[in-house]
Amino acid sequence: MKKLNLLGITALLIIVSLTGLIGTAWAASHSMVISLPTWTGYAPLFLAQEKGFFAEHGLDVELSVTQDLGPRQQAFAAKRVDALATAHDVQVQVAAAGIPLKIVWAFDDSYGGDGILAKTDIKSIQDLKGKQVAFLRGSTSHFLLLTALESVGMTEKDIISVNMTAGDAGAAFVAGRVDAAVTWEPWLTQGSKSGGHVLVDTTDFPGVIGDSISFHGDYVAKNPEAVQAFVLAMKDAMEYWHAHTEESNQIMASSMGITLDEFVATLEGLKLMDYQDNLAFFGTSSEAGPLYDVLQNAADFYYDLKIIPAKSNVQQLVAPEFIWNAQDQ
Repeated sequence: MKKLNLLGITALLIIVSLTGLIGTAWAASHSMVISLPTWTGYAPLFLAQEKGFFAEHGLDVELSVTQDLGPRQQAFAAKRVDALATAHDVQVQVAAAGIPLKIVWAFDDSYGGDGILAKTDIKSIQDLKGKQVAFLRGSTSHFLLLTALESVGMTEKDIISVNMTAGDAGAAFVAGRVDAAVTWEPWLTQGSKSGGHVLVDTTDFPGVIGDSISFHGDYVAKNPEAVQAFVLAMKDAMEYWHAHTEESNQIMASSMGITLDEFVATLEGLKLMDYQDNLAFFGTSSEAGPLYDVLQNAADFYYDLKIIPAKSNVQQLVAPEFIWNAQDQ
């Protein structure tokens, strides 16, 4: 009997040892592809990747950078990518197109990080009338532009629309090919240095623009443990950012292809959201957070303008349990 017990203990020790040895290999089976454009708010994804937080939580993550929203949305719909990092209002549009999604983490809140560049002779929103304005139709830039125009009783019909990505819009403005451009940092700064100025930005329209990540509904249903691991990894990454800010900023600046000084400057118009911010933004089971109002406002806005055919139930677009479950981990 003692001999059997010893054999059992030995076998158990071997199993424990093997578990430790193959843990990384097992974890690699939890893979995900995240689609994102180049934007400072998504830089924490690269921090989590570089510092190994994804790997620590058993994830093999591919960060797929594509600037144009159209191809990204198509890839998400076809499940060629598992997650979509984009603005809250775009999440609403994607869902309205019949693509099931669940928002699980918020990256940032823009406070001056997005805006409208204009030539110096354009001194007010009203002065955009009849001018060439570059922006990506159906994007967050479009949402900001429509909000700005509506604030002075104008519509898109009052301007000459030039459809291009936010990055291309910023470059086109710097090159002098358009009168105005709806874009973000670092283009706002570069455009201002090139003879233009920021006509309005998100300090004029607080709460309009923020960014989040959604996972395809099918991926969440099949891989809830992977989604939970993602949230935990982002929680750790933001904690690391607070504790090692300069190192983290350098890593994120490099991932964006800009200097450390340029990256830090963009943070002046952007609030990166950590875990506690996410808890407050998502709310609790008894009291919904501000995220739901942001999504509802976007749904109402785009529906009224006939950009989306129907409003989604915003409650179904959010999976707050992953944020809640990470509280004690």
